[in-house]
Amino acid sequence: MTLRYSKSMTTDKVRAEILETGNPKIKSARILIQASPSTIFSIISNPKRHKDIDGSATITANISGPETLVLGSKFGMKMRLGITYWISNTVVEYKKNEVIAWRHFGQWRWRYELVDMGNGSTQVTESFDGSFAPAIAQSWLNFRKAYPWTQMAVAKSLVRLKHVSENG
Repeated sequence: MTLRYSKSMTTDKVRAEILETGNPKIKSARILIQASPSTIFSIISNPKRHKDIDGSATITANISGPETLVLGSKFGMKMRLGITYWISNTVVEYKKNEVIAWRHFGQWRWRYELVDMGNGSTQVTESFDGSFAPAIAQSWLNFRKAYPWTQMAVAKSLVRLKHVSENG
């Protein structure tokens, strides 16, 4: 079963499709963006732009990291989720203009996959993957009811990414 999330970023209705992954620890959504993979990837791979596309509204500032992420890059974010905290991430998957994923000490991952549709548009799938997290981190994710909340945050992030990618 596929659910849909709708959010109006401008006067147009924008939708990200929520995907059923078959794994309760992986929450994914996808969207079609009228921009090239390189345009979209340049936004995702720049940690200074993450606040612009953050659908969770938890990133308050980029505090460290390169202008462009590559495999092994480390970058830090100032976050707020009830309390203010700082988190350091490491890029663990990277294929320019196609795939990028990062994780922090909790080991869960945020992953973007871009597919060039060949007509000036790109299909983007974002996933939050908690399956890499150790047992203690799994307990925390379950206690915080992170999976349902994250499912909506992923969809909102894609709507924001579409808006930023298509409108500069």
